[in-house]
Order: sequence, then C-alpha cells, then structure tokens
Amino acid sequence: MSSINGILNINKPADRTSLWVVNLVRRQTRQRHVGHVGTLDPIAEGVLPVCLGKATRVIPYILSQHKTYVAEIELGIATDTYDIEGTVTQRADPSNVSREQMEQTITRFRGSILQKPPMYSALKKNGIRLYDLARAGIEVERDDRQVEIYRIDLVEWRLPYFTIEIECGRGTYVRSVAHDIGQAIGCGAYLKGLVRTVFGPFRIENSVTLDQFLDEVKMASWQGRLYPIDTVFACSSVAVVDAEQERDIRNGSTVSLEVEDAMQHCRAYSQDGRFIALLRLSAESGLWHPEKVFLNSG
Repeated sequence: MSSINGILNINKPADRTSLWVVNLVRRQTRQRHVGHVGTLDPIAEGVLPVCLGKATRVIPYILSQHKTYVAEIELGIATDTYDIEGTVTQRADPSNVSREQMEQTITRFRGSILQKPPMYSALKKNGIRLYDLARAGIEVERDDRQVEIYRIDLVEWRLPYFTIEIECGRGTYVRSVAHDIGQAIGCGAYLKGLVRTVFGPFRIENSVTLDQFLDEVKMASWQGRLYPIDTVFACSSVAVVDAEQERDIRNGSTVSLEVEDAMQHCRAYSQDGRFIALLRLSAESGLWHPEKVFLNSG
C-alpha cells in the first residue's frame, strides 16, 4: 500500500494509552509511519493528533502550539501521582474553602510560572524514567521548569470538586497544576479527570472517536478525516512560487520571494496549488530557506 500523508484528529478515550491509539491506527490503516503528538495520560481523554506518513515530520511544530484542557479537581485529598490513580498522601477538610478564595488562588498560576514535574512522569534523571524511580519507592530532586499558562479560569464550583479550563504551552503538567493549587490553598487536591479540548488547529468538536474511525475504516472512507499537512502552518504567511523557484526549493536552495505580511515562516505552494515546503526567512540575507520540504526533488 502506498504511503498516506495527513493528520487524524482522534478523540482518545479515557481508558486507553496514546501509544495504544497509535498502534490501532497503524494496524487499521496499514501504514508504517504513524506517530502521535503530545502524550495524554491513560485517565485523560480528548484531542490526540495522529500523524501519518510525511505528516510525522510536523510533530515538533504541533508540539510548540497552545493546548487547552478542562480539568476536574477534588479538594481535600492529595496523591503521590497528583491524579486519581495514585496513593493518598494527604487528607484535610476543604469545607471552609470558598469560590472567591479559589478564584484568587488560581490567579497565581497565570503567566510564566515555575513548575516542579511530578515524580510519576516520563522525564529522566540520570537516564532513568522518573516513574520507574517512583515505582521503586525512590524520590529524587527535580528542577523547576518554566512553563507558560496563558489562561486559567474557574468554570465550575461544587465543593469539594471544581473544574478549571487552562490554556498552556509545551511541557505543562496539568496534574502538577492541580496538586500545586491544593498546596497553595492548604488542604491538598488531585486531578480527577482531564479532557484536552484544543491542540493547535485541532479541536475536540471536530475530532473522530475510535468507534467512528473503525466504522469508517470498514467503509473505506476514513481518509476523508485526514487533515492536510499544511493545516499545522495555517497561521504562517503564504507564497505561490513559479516553476524555477519550486525546483530550487525542492532541491533545498534559498529563494528570493515577495511575501505579503511576511513573518518568520511562510508556506510555499506551486502554481497548481500543491503544498511544497515550509520556508524560514533569513534576517541577514532577506532570502527564504526551505526548513521542511514535503515534495521530493525531481
């Protein structure tokens, strides 16, 4: 079977790992090159972009884009994993916490903040995954990391539960946000449920469930769900190039282009509308360099 290039916007269920979803897509589509973007914990659900073929080359670009989550959190309990799957490490009465107090507390988590990654995470310390150390009963020092939280809003309040919507950048652990809110307010908290609703250009209302995907595989219509590769670069400038410029770009050579509303990157298209490459502007020379070419030379 020939290679298929594009991105599926999968709505991952809460009872499956991200890798399980990728393996399912690989088997069902009979494609070799399949990869997901932004691992969701098994308890989490929602938007999981799955890239096929040449689309796997844009995974780093998707990872750099904003994500939005809806997180249900319970006050009065803390766990070692910071979520519902962990062992309870703290209990306290949250009945005196008011909505106004919570509204004030979450303002501390807006903007550029320092966050300590949880021990139960895939990060490595001296070459060993933190979750492997944690399962062996070993806790190690973790350096704080700077993460960006562009927006955090309290959207539901029903003590001891509350729900926040959070828009954040790469590397943010929502589990840690839940835990840290609990520590800041003094009674502990853990992540009870998590849904990723937006990841870059991919939104949950436009996603496909696994049941829908499997049905469409049977009907041989699943490819209609694929987003083209250039969807990832929808916010970039656009340039239509002539045949000579197209040849240069496909061979990796820089080109001179007049690009309206030029930004750091632009999408290059052939005159018949094919997406050729993502170009990067050189501030020194004013020329455009092919950063990722998606049409082979020749």
